[in-house]
Amino acid sequence: MDEQRGTPDEAPFDDYLEEEASAPEATPGVGRIVLAATPIGNVGDASARLIELLGNSDIVAAEDTRRLHRLVTALGVEVTGRVISYHEHNEVAKTGELLDHVRAGKTILMVSDAGMPAVSDPGFRLVEGAVAAGLTVTAVPGPSAVLTALALSGLPTDRFCFEGFLPRKSGDRNSRLADLAGERRTMVFFEAPHRLEVMLRALHERFGAERRVAVCRELTKTYEEVIRGTLRELLEWAENNEVRGEIAVVVGGAPEQEPGKPEDHVAAVNELISQGIRLKEAVAAVAEEARVSKRELYSAVLAAR
Repeated sequence: MDEQRGTPDEAPFDDYLEEEASAPEATPGVGRIVLAATPIGNVGDASARLIELLGNSDIVAAEDTRRLHRLVTALGVEVTGRVISYHEHNEVAKTGELLDHVRAGKTILMVSDAGMPAVSDPGFRLVEGAVAAGLTVTAVPGPSAVLTALALSGLPTDRFCFEGFLPRKSGDRNSRLADLAGERRTMVFFEAPHRLEVMLRALHERFGAERRVAVCRELTKTYEEVIRGTLRELLEWAENNEVRGEIAVVVGGAPEQEPGKPEDHVAAVNELISQGIRLKEAVAAVAEEARVSKRELYSAVLAAR
């Protein structure tokens, strides 16, 4: 869930790391890439399949080898395969090499720092390359900060979208939120704790003070906390508290607008007509957008004349 990470220090895992990239030896069998979800906080959430694959995969591609080392130590797993550092700073260069290993029949286990690889974490380029090359990709499901936050938010879960981190620059952030202001689905975001107040203020300005929201902090960890309320309430909370830890923000979708009366939309029809659009087509377009009866709107336009 980290927004930015530096190049991992590989020293603690030197015994496992390959020193130089080398051409893979031909190996019988069918190679594959396995995306495996890792715990987002509680190590007890590691699945039996993850533990098995950590111990017997030919190659483990890890976002941060230091975090992988801590994970396997906590799990009591011995990694027998080669460990390769694979993160946002080297994934372009490393992807081709990993795909060559798959072609040679190797099993590559891809793990990020927490949760499912390729979801706001490294891994997408590897999957994209494998799909283009016709290579096998599968996944070991498990912990997900997105789904955990959504489930705990108390907001509708039947339809949702994941928006990741909002842009840092205010102009870009406001533009993104303007696009999302009418989004009817529940939205899930990630945010750094030191920018949470800025984010909530931007949401407050664009979505309104009464929009429902949940801030989910340190999910599955000892100090897990979920704060629910309106944007007005949570902005006030963030202004008066020092927020720490991994943050997911879940925002309720835009409320459904009342369709209004057909006569309220006559001006919109006339505006389209003034642009050269035929009456029937203009009525159909406005009626669909405003969710009113085409027949009633057509009658209202004629009556206004």
